[in-house]
Amino acid sequence: MKRKHFLLSFIVMMASLLTFTLGQTAQAEEKTYNIGTDLTFAPFEFQDSKGEYVGIDVDLLQAIAKDQDFKVNLKPLGFDSAIQAVQSKQVDGMIAGMSITDERKKSFDFSEPYFDSGLQMAVKKGNDKIKGYEDLKGKTVAAKVGTESATFLEKNQEKYGFTIKNFDDATGLYQALENGEADAIFDDYPVLGYAITNGQKLQLVGKKETGSSYGFAVKKGQNKELIEKFNAGLKELKSSGKYDEIISKYISTGTETTDTDSKMKKIQPKKDTYVIASDSTFAPFEFQNSDGKYEGIDVDLVNRIAELQDFTIEFKFIGFSSAVQAVESGQADAMIAGMTITDEREKSFDFSTPYFNSGIQIAVKKGNDNIHSYKDLKDKKVGAKIGTESADFLEANKDKYGYSIKYLDTTDALYSALEINEIDAMMDDYPVIGYGVAQKQPLITPIPREEGGKYGFAVKKGKNPELIQMFNEGLAELKRTGEYDEIIGKYVKDGSTENKVDESTFVGMIQNNWKRLLNGLWMTIQLTLISFILALIVGVLFGLFSASPSKTLRVISTIYVDIIRGIPLMVLAFFIYFGLPGILGFNIPVFLAGIITLTLNASAYISEIVRGGIKAVPVGQMEASRSLGLSYNRTMQKIILPQAIKIMIPSFVNQFVISLKDTTILSAIGLIELLQTGKIIVARNLQSTMVYFVIAMMYLILITALTKLAKVLEKKVK
Repeated sequence: MKRKHFLLSFIVMMASLLTFTLGQTAQAEEKTYNIGTDLTFAPFEFQDSKGEYVGIDVDLLQAIAKDQDFKVNLKPLGFDSAIQAVQSKQVDGMIAGMSITDERKKSFDFSEPYFDSGLQMAVKKGNDKIKGYEDLKGKTVAAKVGTESATFLEKNQEKYGFTIKNFDDATGLYQALENGEADAIFDDYPVLGYAITNGQKLQLVGKKETGSSYGFAVKKGQNKELIEKFNAGLKELKSSGKYDEIISKYISTGTETTDTDSKMKKIQPKKDTYVIASDSTFAPFEFQNSDGKYEGIDVDLVNRIAELQDFTIEFKFIGFSSAVQAVESGQADAMIAGMTITDEREKSFDFSTPYFNSGIQIAVKKGNDNIHSYKDLKDKKVGAKIGTESADFLEANKDKYGYSIKYLDTTDALYSALEINEIDAMMDDYPVIGYGVAQKQPLITPIPREEGGKYGFAVKKGKNPELIQMFNEGLAELKRTGEYDEIIGKYVKDGSTENKVDESTFVGMIQNNWKRLLNGLWMTIQLTLISFILALIVGVLFGLFSASPSKTLRVISTIYVDIIRGIPLMVLAFFIYFGLPGILGFNIPVFLAGIITLTLNASAYISEIVRGGIKAVPVGQMEASRSLGLSYNRTMQKIILPQAIKIMIPSFVNQFVISLKDTTILSAIGLIELLQTGKIIVARNLQSTMVYFVIAMMYLILITALTKLAKVLEKKVK
């Protein structure tokens, strides 16, 4: 009996121990470490234009934390404050471009070096008097307090005869050089190189001095497991190539291409002109500028690659979904539209080498202090565009964080929904949100962005392989020469493009866009007039069939009307533009496809109007006419139709107004009518309220004028 009790007690004890151990393990895996860092030490840690901390140190730490399953609470304190915070145990570790020295090893435990630094001298751009240390005699040289550069200058001051001036930060250094307070400055070479690429008027001179290596640090004897995790994660990043990717993101080393003399391979095009489909409202990748011309990362890349590879292109800006269908149906040879490369899409498309590494991010209304993390989204409504990476991310994490999702079609719809509090937050590609902020959208981004997929240039599976080759060769050449970085930097650097006037004001918006709005209105009127005239001919014909004494003609009319009215207008447009070419063997121009769609749709309803108008004339008049010896056709021509037309006129005008409104649906196949013009403008200036108000007023004025005209005609006819 005692043996049984002993065995039972042993099992309970072991189970408790196992539970405790697993609990401790789970807790350890989920542990959050507080990490101190500097405030202004670009490119290692600095605030970007959206107020978020980025840089080599930040990106490395986040990537290592993700790889090693721990969380990081980054605390930008400043270099000296971070050191004190580690010593006082207010933070668990620090990463701040901290050189590993014997002196510091007395107080800190360091990781394996994650960056080999060096010191460099810089002078004002255009200064050709200082080329080396020997030229510093009698000059003033500046460095930051307590840095390796300051130590180097102290050691060599007597040797070269310069005086030293110390500053607290890099801003002080650059300003001193600019205003002549210093003749030269010393700093870590990546810091100076980063400053030059960001517009500082400096030039590097002299040789680079070998510097100490940078390390991640914890207090001596503390958080040993954190150092081990950092080292393991760093090793993994280096072996996977992620480390080099992070470094090259911030520092141009000039060694990205091993064979600097390698030349681009020219590929022979197989067509005179390649049709490239694209989105129409996806700034900063493709959008209309204030002059009405399409530009953006995608547009500039393809145009430049076409120049390098000597092939001709024709762009069709028809919207993302329409572009996908255009490539699949053969209406276009390829597409570029910020299209993420996925396993699912690779079943239908062949992709180029990725040309942009994307990411997605949450944005909330400016002034919203309630959302700081995904956990704060509980019971909130988050908006995303249908079929995007953001939508997939939100769907995957919906149960975890307890929010609901609202799907919208366009970015401007997301902004509008956020503005009117229809949603509490939105998620979109980070360059798109950054562009929105630059365009004065009242947004903030309280949650760090998620790494996204890679964008690719796409062709239909098995088609146009030479086009993919030309794109890849051209892209490689642009990267080798640095032109790729120029194109990306033009749009992503600050997320904005220059406008002639401030389109955030009503007057500015009208001043910059009135011509395009009128062009869109004229396209709408053309579509309506041409299609309605054709619809009148077809509709009246089938209407007469429906009132004919011939059963065959009545059946034909009924079948026609039932088929056309039974197909939604958008589906009909898609079938005619995307589906019909596969049956006919040739493409249908988008304008013609729009005319056919509107004509078929309106003619079915006009047919019913005609039938109703004829039936409204008393039957006795037909019988009386026939009894007097008039033929059926003569009776219809002289007696029935004149009366029926008077009855039909108000309905005809009403159908004309309906056809005019129906033109808005044709934007789905890429027709730039009035509504699509508005979408294109909003994609650039993001002022959806003003733009759509103006468009609504234009429709209202046009339709009101038509209604008044109809009443005048009706009175004259009567």
